[in-house]
Amino acid sequence: MGKGDIKTRRGKIANKSYGARRPRKAAKVEVKPKKKVAKKAVRKVAKKTK
Repeated sequence: MGKGDIKTRRGKIANKSYGARRPRKAAKVEVKPKKKVAKKAVRKVAKKTK
């Protein structure tokens, strides 16, 4: 389990290859700001009395 073992992370680094043990760095995802939504006017309804 050293530089000669291609199935290990150290072996992948020595062989300059990628795989399950040495995945490539994931690309950074851009976070877009959310659009501001205007609040809808709330209409109050009078309660019915008996």
